[in-house]
Amino acid sequence: MDPAQFLTASRVIIVAGKGGVGKTAVTATLAVAASSIGLRVLVVEVEGKDSMASMFETNQLSYTELELITAATDHAGVHARTVTPDDALLDYLNERGLQRLSKRLVSTGLLDMIATAIPGIRDILVLGKVKQLERSGTFDLILVDAPAAGHAITFLRSASGLADAVSVGPINAQATEVLDLLSDPERCRVVLVTIPEETPVNELIETAYSLEDSVGVALGPVVVNGIHPELAGLAVDPEVAAEQAGVALVAGEADALRGAAGFRTSRTDLQHAQLDRMAEVLPLPQIRLPDLFTSSLGRDELDRLAEEFLRQVAELPDPTA
Repeated sequence: MDPAQFLTASRVIIVAGKGGVGKTAVTATLAVAASSIGLRVLVVEVEGKDSMASMFETNQLSYTELELITAATDHAGVHARTVTPDDALLDYLNERGLQRLSKRLVSTGLLDMIATAIPGIRDILVLGKVKQLERSGTFDLILVDAPAAGHAITFLRSASGLADAVSVGPINAQATEVLDLLSDPERCRVVLVTIPEETPVNELIETAYSLEDSVGVALGPVVVNGIHPELAGLAVDPEVAAEQAGVALVAGEADALRGAAGFRTSRTDLQHAQLDRMAEVLPLPQIRLPDLFTSSLGRDELDRLAEEFLRQVAELPDPTA
């Protein structure tokens, strides 16, 4: 599949997954990949984390757009911003000439009272802003770094719940418009992220079916993060390998190498088992990103991941063929 076709199949991609699986890193990878093939990208962060900014070695994200990658000959550019319920509400009311009311709602804590009285209103405010950004057409692709998987389901269900609970008025109109966004695969889809371990895979499978059944949002390929590459020669005994290489091992080194090889082999077997199980239970393509064995990601690492992402997307079958 043509990577540009893949990344523009929907104008909004919501990236979701269990906490700790590298969801934000995958969002950043998609942003770099899309920018590198000529797409103008906006990243929307909804949880107020600073990990995205640290990957690009820039200031903490805020409601004001921040440039992460400058447009140049090899990149179309990446911008990023946060979208919080308070800021989205201020924006919504200010656009309607209600600045005094908006400031009072936030300063007095009335927004918290409203959120308690109307479950889902915070999520609708955020998704409503995403919808507005999508409609503006300023960017070719909007990537939403969504809440962790458990909250992601509630986050995406909020529009349906509010549309049913509130039959008229601006809340119903906003919820209906958000539902229109979520249910239109040409406008929005969800990319789920996991790592090849049993609990994260279980949660991803449960989330995928829940999103399809209760939200009706289209699902893209699953991104499996942290794949350990295959290593040749692990089955060869260290003493035999040392003899063949013409080197001598110090005392205890052979046992240490056997232990390391055994651990890596068992880890690879576990990885394959989870990938195969997920493929059997969840009929979605898998994009597998390598574990770079680093505690932090920067632009060099993101470029490597983006290159690998684009390579694997190019190998996916073209659904239109």
